[in-house]
Amino acid sequence: MRNMNDILRQAQVMQQKLAKLQQEAAEHTYEASSGGGMVKAEVSGKQELVSLRIDPKALEGGDTEMLQDLVVAAVNEAGRIARETLEREMNAISGGIKIPGMI
Repeated sequence: MRNMNDILRQAQVMQQKLAKLQQEAAEHTYEASSGGGMVKAEVSGKQELVSLRIDPKALEGGDTEMLQDLVVAAVNEAGRIARETLEREMNAISGGIKIPGMI
């Protein structure tokens, strides 16, 4: 029975560490840019867009389709960075065990 208690205690410690990591990640932001820095997107660890900055030079050409593509690219890249960072940190805590619903 001692082994089972050890396993349960380890699971509780891991659960506490994962909860703390999720809370810290929610407060952290991740930034990416596209178009040589013309568009910059900042995403929270909760995968929410926090900030979007567009260089006025990006508006000069009048190519709205290109600007839309740059916005989408920057937002997607920032989200990818946030996701991969959180996955890497969670794997370090969980020893590589995939925990459904954590990301």
